[in-house]
Amino acid sequence: MKIERVEVFGVAMPLTGTFTSAGISKQATKCVVVRLTASDGTVGISSVEPSAAVKSPGTAAELAVAIRERIAPAIVGQDPTNINRLVELLDGLTPTQPGAGAAVEMACVELVSRIQGVPLYTYLGGAVQTSVQFNGWIGELPPEEAAAEGLRWHKAGFRSAKIKVGSGIEADCNRVAAVREAVGSAMKLRIDANMQYDADTSLRLARMVKQFDLQLFEQPVPQRDLAGMARVRREGGIPVMADESVSDHASLIAVIKADAADFVKFGIKQAGGILRAARMLATAEAAGLPVVIGHGFGLDPSTLAEIMLAASSRNVLPGLECVGPLKTADDIVTRKLDLSSGSLALPAGPGLGVTLDDAKLAKYQVDLKAAA
Repeated sequence: MKIERVEVFGVAMPLTGTFTSAGISKQATKCVVVRLTASDGTVGISSVEPSAAVKSPGTAAELAVAIRERIAPAIVGQDPTNINRLVELLDGLTPTQPGAGAAVEMACVELVSRIQGVPLYTYLGGAVQTSVQFNGWIGELPPEEAAAEGLRWHKAGFRSAKIKVGSGIEADCNRVAAVREAVGSAMKLRIDANMQYDADTSLRLARMVKQFDLQLFEQPVPQRDLAGMARVRREGGIPVMADESVSDHASLIAVIKADAADFVKFGIKQAGGILRAARMLATAEAAGLPVVIGHGFGLDPSTLAEIMLAASSRNVLPGLECVGPLKTADDIVTRKLDLSSGSLALPAGPGLGVTLDDAKLAKYQVDLKAAA
């Protein structure tokens, strides 16, 4: 069995509206889709979606170029079933662009799952749950609008939601209060500062909003301020979750050593691939830290990969944040995921259980190199 062909597609997928995260707004998400074909005709697929805030050399355009020009020529002819050997090769080809290697590793794992005729979660050792729940989100909205959003998520079937903060602690507090009053005790609520505050500001906010029974406070400080995060955790009265501070296995261990978080969050791309993400899950569990899985703007392939990873561990917190299909206007598979009820039964597979739609790929394909 050999890798015979590597196809790389740049995709600009329109969103259902304008979405703002970490102070950056966008109406489309730029993605990279990979399709590998083995010598027996088996196909494996993946997608990666860098955030709008990502810096060079990790943009979608740069990852697409890296896969097409450096990775593809090196892996044609390689055994797609030897994932460990391929990861060693990928690390050497794109040491400063782990997202490129992650995209190819994901496609290889999907391909191997299809060769074996099993869902991807079976390849990971099996699912410990038959369905997963998702987390709603509420932007930096005025209180009345935020409350209406919270009610909408609750009525749809969601049992948890994230409230974005960062527009000033008074406005943040009013927003949180309005949502809690609207949904009562029926939903778990999280807040996410996306690194927009320092430790002192986040502590002031935490003391104002802890009365509203929050599940966690996500990334209350800049990425590298682990001491500040640990301080917010000790003094703020709300459990803290590290997100942007966890970019790979080493950074997860640094968060653990700093005693800086009660929860950690990461996605497959951030971990560097599915197998590395599974290892990070095990490390977090050994350290007593529950994990939130997901990233906000994924296409169906990456969303399903994170769903299947999450289903393989009881240490994953209910309320996955791989909710991209709720934000995208369309997708590049033949049947778009429907997460609108707040939960999803695991697909039966094989692999991710979806097929790329060539017409949709053509419709949304862009030259990411030119668009960079």
